[in-house]
Amino acid sequence: MAIVKIKNITGSIARVGARYSVRKFSDDQTNSRVSRSEDCTQSEFRKWGNGGGFIHKSAQIDPTALIEIGAVVHPKSVLGANVHIQSGAVIGPAVTIGHSTKVGYNTALSNCSIGDSCIIHNGACIGQDGFGFFVDDQGNMLKKPQELHARIGNHVEIGANTCIDRGSWRDTSIGDHTKIDNLVQVGCSCHFFLFTYYASMTYFNVQIGHNVVIGKSCMLCGQAGIAGSVTMGDYVTLGGKVAIRDHVSISSKVRLAANSCVTKDIREPGDYGGFPAVPVREWRRQVASQRLSLKKGDSQEI
Repeated sequence: MAIVKIKNITGSIARVGARYSVRKFSDDQTNSRVSRSEDCTQSEFRKWGNGGGFIHKSAQIDPTALIEIGAVVHPKSVLGANVHIQSGAVIGPAVTIGHSTKVGYNTALSNCSIGDSCIIHNGACIGQDGFGFFVDDQGNMLKKPQELHARIGNHVEIGANTCIDRGSWRDTSIGDHTKIDNLVQVGCSCHFFLFTYYASMTYFNVQIGHNVVIGKSCMLCGQAGIAGSVTMGDYVTLGGKVAIRDHVSISSKVRLAANSCVTKDIREPGDYGGFPAVPVREWRRQVASQRLSLKKGDSQEI
């Protein structure tokens, strides 16, 4: 449990103490101890004068950075000039944030670097493990190592509740000036990703999966889902609820209509749509043909 004593309503904190306990649920848990991945104690954190948040003594923070009360900066993180960290945000160990970047409320950053002049909206999660598992010879479900990073370029904007996973065999990368809407998922590497996406797209958040590489000046609209190891060129636009399966490559200057589903590589610039995604003119002919078939069927029944 954690005990926090606040001296007054202005947020002046007299003392923050941390105590951890494990209740006895069984005989096997008698000698349980709470372990922490970072060997940090309360005494190693101090209050930041510009805003009232807490920072680790090993963090390197520019004096102009604003860290609001309730935010925490972990060991060896680096924050540039005029960075603004809002309340509830957690900056994990060794995270780097470039100058003039704003990190919203309740955001979680780990295993990542953020460029200059970025905006990360409330509730975004960047740098967590991707969804990668395999079954061994004994039938056990094992986790694939997720040990690399997420690299966010300069002037990138990331919407609320968007998730960007860290890499496993290459870093996840978002190019300069790319804009990502709320509820985007870059993501899941499972081969069943497309089916689960369409089954749950009424509530699916935006996610960018592990090992995804997105070029510069791309635009990803709300509820798009990008599976693991996708490679996208520059100036790519994804409409709302676009789904891209894992290990697909998309050329630069491609635009995908809303609700499209990309199942194979797109090598030529242009507009695409449908499931599976095809050039937009072909997609329109498919839709027109289906409508004519439906009309003929209705007339024959009458």
